Amino acid sequence: MANKPLRVLVVGCGNMGAAHSLAYQHLDEFTLCGLVARGDSKARLKTQLAVEIPLFDDLKLAITETQADAVCMATWPDTHEVLALTALAAGCHVFLEKPLATTVSGAKRVVATARLAGKKLVVGYILRHHPAWQQFIELSHGLGKPLVMRMNLNQQSSGSAWHTHKMLMQSLSPIVDCGVHYLDVMCQMTQSTPQSVSAIGVRLTEEIAPEQFNYGQLQVRFEDGSVGWYEAGWGPMMSQTAFFIKDVIGPQGSVSIIPREAAGEGQSANVEAHTRTESLRVHHSQLNAQGEFVHQDEWVTASNEPDHFALCQLEQQFFARAIFEDSDLAQHQQQAIDSLAVVLAADLAVREQRTVLIKEML
Repeated sequence: MANKPLRVLVVGCGNMGAAHSLAYQHLDEFTLCGLVARGDSKARLKTQLAVEIPLFDDLKLAITETQADAVCMATWPDTHEVLALTALAAGCHVFLEKPLATTVSGAKRVVATARLAGKKLVVGYILRHHPAWQQFIELSHGLGKPLVMRMNLNQQSSGSAWHTHKMLMQSLSPIVDCGVHYLDVMCQMTQSTPQSVSAIGVRLTEEIAPEQFNYGQLQVRFEDGSVGWYEAGWGPMMSQTAFFIKDVIGPQGSVSIIPREAAGEGQSANVEAHTRTESLRVHHSQLNAQGEFVHQDEWVTASNEPDHFALCQLEQQFFARAIFEDSDLAQHQQQAIDSLAVVLAADLAVREQRTVLIKEML
């Protein structure tokens, strides 16, 4: 490889921090130079990685001592803005797990700081690197306009997964935390500007604070007339039925992700299953003179589908290329802000029981 490997720190050593650390170990573009976390998770991850690597409690100290070129943030969402600004101020490129921040103003601040510092900022929208999801989006462009998009990700969580969800809800509701992925997909499908959002939400357990809700559903309207629906719920009470719906419908037909195994019984809390597609079903709406369908539905099998680890590697290779090739990430960053604005508008719509215009958030 012509370029010198990037020295990278991983901040946050939970599930995603571990996944990205493992990806760095397998990529020539990076050298993992340290782990940063406040608790014991960094020591456990060090053991898992089976490598001699320094551990730190403080990000500034870690950057100084390791001479890091880049920082990967995989911490709780309410820490993203401060940690990203700290890394950028220290002269590091930043890979930041979604969402960019917990407010639109915070997201804009992080993006503006990266541009002023001349550093690369990549947001962890993992579905953008999945070939079958890319095909799902591409096929949607042949359906005509307007589009109807139906997506959800309900997770029947228990044990450590339910603990993680309760911790996440101290920062963000489910429709915000998970929703940024699928609103990003909707924006790519419509290639149009979201205009307004309506939403409902409910608190289904006394284990979370009164102001929190662990089930939510949003409806978004786009400038071109397209509409989207997204639903997300977390907790031991969630149903295993129809927890994985991914459809797009237009005048010319529809495309659906049909993950027969990944959407099966007991898979809703399986992170590995959340990105799997297995197959796409393409339906054409054209009828003949007798009112019968002209075309049978087509099935597209997702061959050699990347697993979650492989997707993390693809994300980090994108990050490395952005640095080595000085890629223009302006559109990537603006779309991360736009999708965040939609889900935050939905969160506000739940709390104020009204339709929220996206321009109110920007």
